Amino acid sequence: MYRRNKRNEEKKPKGMTVTVRNGDVNGALRVLKKKLIKEGVFQELRERTFFESRGTKRRKAKAAATRRYKRKMQKRFEELGY
Repeated sequence: MYRRNKRNEEKKPKGMTVTVRNGDVNGALRVLKKKLIKEGVFQELRERTFFESRGTKRRKAKAAATRRYKRKMQKRFEELGY
């Protein structure tokens, strides 16, 4: 029976990773920041700073949906003319 030695295995990092190429830490930070924004980490932190009631959350979500719809319709009007 073959047993794998966990100490000799290459450990793969879990979660989000960013590689630093040629010692360019600023570039790696920029990439990390973009990944965090895409994942919604900053938005979630902003939402968790203080308590928000269900009604407020609902109103904000509805307003965001309205903004998205209006932007979509504006883009459609510019491209298609109607």
